[in-house]
Amino acid sequence: MAAVKSRGNQSTEVKILTLFRQEKIIGWRRHYRVIGRPDFCWPKQKLALFLDGCFWHGCPRCYSTPKSNVRFWKTKMTTNRKRDKEVARALRKKGWTVLRLWECRLANRRFVSRIRDTLTADE
Repeated sequence: MAAVKSRGNQSTEVKILTLFRQEKIIGWRRHYRVIGRPDFCWPKQKLALFLDGCFWHGCPRCYSTPKSNVRFWKTKMTTNRKRDKEVARALRKKGWTVLRLWECRLANRRFVSRIRDTLTADE
């Protein structure tokens, strides 16, 4: 588990960073200092994007509880999910739009249009 990084993870942040550049999605900031420290933010539009790792955030599609220390992992997932909801609620209360993207969904590029639609909604 120690090998799984929270930042600079090749399977999530670096891939989406490359995709943003290819798609000419601009205005984002990485690790912007706002509640919950989203992976990417568009401060002017108040859009926060969290890239949730399937293991650490308990993806309903991919996650399976490790066989050892089951009680610990169930508690950990419950705590992580609760924290994710609280962070999203706090950001929304301050006027932010919150998008969450599962790591396993990166291959499907439909989220790009969702981000674009959110960014251009106020124009």
